[in-house]
This record gives sequence, C-alpha cells and structure tokens, in this order.
Amino acid sequence: MRVRVATTVLGLTAVVLALPACSTNSNAAKSATSSATRAATSATPEGQTAPLSSAALETMLLDEGDLGTGYRRTPERLAQHDDITVLGCPALDNLGGDAATGGSLDFPRKAKVSFTYTGGGNSSAMSEELYSDTADKLSDGTRRIFDAMTGCPEYQVLSGSTAVDVTTQRMSAPPLGDERWSMLLTFSAGGQDSVIKQAAVRAGNVLLIVSGSPALVDRHLDKALAKVTTAR
Repeated sequence: MRVRVATTVLGLTAVVLALPACSTNSNAAKSATSSATRAATSATPEGQTAPLSSAALETMLLDEGDLGTGYRRTPERLAQHDDITVLGCPALDNLGGDAATGGSLDFPRKAKVSFTYTGGGNSSAMSEELYSDTADKLSDGTRRIFDAMTGCPEYQVLSGSTAVDVTTQRMSAPPLGDERWSMLLTFSAGGQDSVIKQAAVRAGNVLLIVSGSPALVDRHLDKALAKVTTAR
C-alpha cells in the first residue's frame, strides 16, 4: 500500500532529498527572545513547562562559530511540492498520512539549520532541528516515528521519478537529556549510497535532532545539546 505526502512536511526522511535549512537568525528574533523565553517558561495547568517560541529556539541553534573552521551554513531551500511515496513499510503505512515520513515531528514551534563541512577536502552535510512542545507530546511523537522507521529494515521512497532504497538500523544513543533515540539510515539511488545518522535528544520541553554524516553527528551532538540547555 502506498502512502503519499508532500515534501513540505517531511521530517526524518527529508535527509534523503536535502537537509533542511532555515534563514539566519535575525536581530528581531534575538531581541524578542528574552520576553519570549520568560513567557514560555511558566508552568502549564498540567504542571509541565510550557513550550518555547520559535524565536527562542532560533537563538539556540548552532552557528559557524560553534562548529569551527570548515563549516558553511547552507542557504534556505525553497519549498518543493513533489509527492513522496513510501513503499514496503507497513509500520510507516500504519501511521498514515504525513506521519509516514516524519510529519508528526512538524511541531508548530521549531527552528532548523543546515551546514556543509568541507574540512579535509571531503564535503559532508549536517542539519540541526529544534522543536518545543510539552514533554509528553515530544516524547510520544518522537518515539512513534523512530519505532516505525527502525521497525522497517528496508523500504523504498519515491520522489517524483526518483526511486531511493532505504535501510534503517537502530543505534544505541549516548546518555544525554531526559530521553534519547538514534538510528542509521542508508539511502541508495542511481548507484550511489549515502549514510545518514540521526540522533534525537529530549531535554524537558525541547527536542533536539541532529542528522547527517555519522562523524559530524557524533562530534557535535553534545555541543548542540549544551547550547540548548545553557540558553535556558
């Protein structure tokens, strides 16, 4: 059975097509952060910390200064509208609709950035995504997507006329934050293979996802989480 969704809502499997980026932090967003953060840290009626605003999340993203030499921020890509079809993965099919390709992680409060690393003559990519919601919603949404994707060791993604074979493997995650998930994805298309590591860490009401070259993810996951927790 085929599940069709638009590329504009892709979350986890978007790395096969392009690592998403967002525009650089604006001065307006920075100036709004203090008041936004104060408003967002009050307790909800359920006793959980209220979500942070997207403006506050923007200031928590890594930048070139955090990463060091050899990194270049990737310009924001225009939204694409080709349909995506997922084949051969009942677990993703059972989620249905947008969730089949990670759309469940499209929380309203979010910030994203992508980098290209050219150090040592090799070009690699890395993206960072930050989401904020109640801890329960972040935990449930992330767990369902990771369980579904790693529950299918092999499946196929069709984007327009491009067919991509995907294999997934659940990985052990470092003991960071309140919850953590990790997986390794291999994308094969046109005789080319790309290996992407994805690690997610929930720290309270913020979810951090770092995707890209396994070496870059391992190198910068701690740094990304430290910037999130320090900013709060």
